[in-house]
Amino acid sequence: MTVIASPILVPVTVLVAWSLLMWLWMYATRLPAISRAGIDLDPTVPPPELMGRLPARVRWKADNYNHLMEQPTLFYAICLTQALLEQGNGADLWLAWGYVGLRVAHSLFQALINKIEVRFMIFTLSTLVLFALTIRTLITLTLTID
Repeated sequence: MTVIASPILVPVTVLVAWSLLMWLWMYATRLPAISRAGIDLDPTVPPPELMGRLPARVRWKADNYNHLMEQPTLFYAICLTQALLEQGNGADLWLAWGYVGLRVAHSLFQALINKIEVRFMIFTLSTLVLFALTIRTLITLTLTID
C-alpha cells in the first residue's frame, strides 16, 4: 500500500475540522433557539419555513455551514489532485493555507457580523486563491502528462 503524505493534505484536514466546528456551533445555537421559540419540528412543514422563525444571528451559522459544503469541495479536489501528483508544497501549499485562512475568516465574519459587502470581499479573495491553485495544478498536470 502506497501512502501519500503530501503537505497539502494538512490544510485540507484543517478545513474539514473547521467545517465540523461550524457544525457544532450551528447546533449549539440552533437547538436552544428552537426550544426558546417553541418551534414544533413538524415534518410536514418545509424546513425553510421552520428555520425562518429563528433569529438571524442563529441562522447565520447554518448558512455558513452550508457554504462550507459548497465551494470548498473544489478546494478538496484540487488539493487531492496535488497530493496524487506528489506536489502540494511551496507556493501551492501557501495558496492552500491562504484559502483555508480566508474561509475561516469568512465563517467568523458571517457567523458573527454578516455584513454582506465585507463577506463577499473575503469570499472573492478566497475564490481568487482557488483559481490560482487550480491554474497551477493544471500547469503541473499538463507538464506531467506530456
